[in-house]
Amino acid sequence: MLLPRQRRKRRAPRPRDPERTRQRLLRAAFNEVYRYGFQSAGIDTILAATNVTKGALYYHFESKEALGYAIIEEVVAELTRDRWVRPLQRSKDKDPIDALIGVVRAIPHQPRDVKGGCPLVNLAQEMSQLDEQFRKRLENIFHAWQAEVAMALRKGQDQGTVRRDLVPEETASFLIAMIEGYEVLAKNAQDVKVWSMGIKNIVGWLSSLRAPGNRKRT
Repeated sequence: MLLPRQRRKRRAPRPRDPERTRQRLLRAAFNEVYRYGFQSAGIDTILAATNVTKGALYYHFESKEALGYAIIEEVVAELTRDRWVRPLQRSKDKDPIDALIGVVRAIPHQPRDVKGGCPLVNLAQEMSQLDEQFRKRLENIFHAWQAEVAMALRKGQDQGTVRRDLVPEETASFLIAMIEGYEVLAKNAQDVKVWSMGIKNIVGWLSSLRAPGNRKRT
């Protein structure tokens, strides 16, 4: 037996990082839901992907539904903010139509994106009729998206670069419908060309929103 002074010092246990664990679970759960849908998403698959125990998962999320709500509020909503809200906010000194066209053209449309479709629409189609809490959270994302686009259009009207006959909120809603509609068509066709055609048509429509005398070639 080693004397006390001869004993090796034990390494201190690695500190736990609950927030990191939670984020790993959230990301793995999002990937699983994006691939298979919320109802078919397997808790065991999520745990295997993160090497986390079921107890740890339910420490952070009290139920599968709570995990789903977090996916919407912290992952899907963030994707929408990154794709739409922040680029438009960064472009506040730019012509709003140019900014919107830039955002549309920047939407990912690789084969893997077309295959999976839009996470927001996927969940809305699957869960809105089944769970009111899902529906409300998804609705909040759509409303925030619509509000940001409407704000950009309203600013353009004030500047004289966007047609005055438009109702910003209605126009923003129509833009979202076109975006999501083409994403659904491309997903169903499993064809990047469908989405490329959609981008071309949406850009052409956005160009038609310019005020007379402010028309540009796109």
